[in-house]
Amino acid sequence: MISIDHELAEGYLAESRNHLITVEADLLALERGGDEINDERINRLFRAVHSIKGGAGIFDLVKIRELAHEMEDLLALIRSSNLVPTPDRVRILLSAADQLDEMIQNPGNSNRADIRKSVADLALAKLHPQQPAVGQGSDFPAGQARHKDGPLRVLVVEDDFVSRLLLQTFLSRYGECHMAVNGREAVEAFRLSLERGQKYDLICMDIMMPEMDGREAVRHIRALEEAQGISSTYGAKIIMTTAVGDIKEVIRCFQELCDSYLVKPIDLPELLSQLKSYNLVK
Repeated sequence: MISIDHELAEGYLAESRNHLITVEADLLALERGGDEINDERINRLFRAVHSIKGGAGIFDLVKIRELAHEMEDLLALIRSSNLVPTPDRVRILLSAADQLDEMIQNPGNSNRADIRKSVADLALAKLHPQQPAVGQGSDFPAGQARHKDGPLRVLVVEDDFVSRLLLQTFLSRYGECHMAVNGREAVEAFRLSLERGQKYDLICMDIMMPEMDGREAVRHIRALEEAQGISSTYGAKIIMTTAVGDIKEVIRCFQELCDSYLVKPIDLPELLSQLKSYNLVK
């Protein structure tokens, strides 16, 4: 983790404040309803909150990340048309955004903030009227998938041979592991996998590569999923791999809807922990 006193944190916090201005404006538009409810606005909301959540993890802003995650889960259900953005749900999102803004304005004290009410309100907002509460007959909380049945399908995108071999050797224990040496190859491999109905479950994506870098590749991959009606929430999990000096690029990658990152040299127990957190392995 990087200290919130680091200059990178200042950039992240400033960007997050700008995101929240957009979030508030879009939520107020959704509250008005009618033509204001459209896919472009909901997608923009989702990306903004996802970006805030992702960056918070880098700077150990635990409560900011947790609250943004709960907001993202609700927005994901709205984005996938599983929930309607009713005025009540939008007001809950607005209230959570206000608390998120307070914590971002005062990051040094954010980990001591009491977010329990906001989290509880967001959890209730995720329920359909006929859906029982978690623990009373429902299968899984919103945003939590079942463990994947069968072996993983993994794409490792890495131009460094040693890193590529390490990831391939480790991930091959859990399933089929394909390789690409740059972003352009990765996008083509992903396109072919969708055409064949053999989607990748996990992509480990280097950031700095020739021909097409990781950030652009993620943007293309998410666009391919969207064209197939697959939102990023239910698409491939994308873990960015990077050198310490490229953390600024990692923050930007969250805007393209990557899921997390690992710093090289890759810590394999940490990678396994992330796979478990995504319910990709048991």
